[in-house]
Amino acid sequence: MSEDLHSLSQKLLHRGFESLTKGEKLVLAKFKDRLHISRNAIKECETQYSFGQRLADKVASFGGSWAFIGLFGGILLVWIGMNSFVLLKWDDAFDPYPYILLNLMLSMVAAFQAPVIMMSQNRQTEKDRADAEHDYEVNLKAELEIMSLHEKIDQLRQEHFERLFALQQEQLDMLKKMLEMREGG
Repeated sequence: MSEDLHSLSQKLLHRGFESLTKGEKLVLAKFKDRLHISRNAIKECETQYSFGQRLADKVASFGGSWAFIGLFGGILLVWIGMNSFVLLKWDDAFDPYPYILLNLMLSMVAAFQAPVIMMSQNRQTEKDRADAEHDYEVNLKAELEIMSLHEKIDQLRQEHFERLFALQQEQLDMLKKMLEMREGG
């Protein structure tokens, strides 16, 4: 079996089997066995994630949405409005201007949100890489299939030309015989 793969890699990819990547070897084996290679690479990545990684993705997804911006903007306006109203009315707000407690809360949210978003971006990069590798494998297999089809078409064309040439030769022979019979008769 591996000898077939060695000759296929030389014939189709013009490289030795040993120099192929793991993905290319997989594609070549699937091509040889006429198996499909398509799969959902992103779903495969996602099934390997831990609970914390999936939670970080959801937090990052929400943290980068208009819903989060609207909700957080609303909370900030309510916080500032309540403290300003209490400060004006009773001169005893729990977080008076310049809203140092609010600033601390915002800093803490940013301190936790930034690493969570970075973790999510790293996983997105992993998904993109897996998707790109899968695209390469599918494209390579498609290219191999197309090359194989070209070879088959070239072979059929060659056989067709040989048959046409044989028929033409037969017709020429028949014409010669007819001319000979006419001249002889």
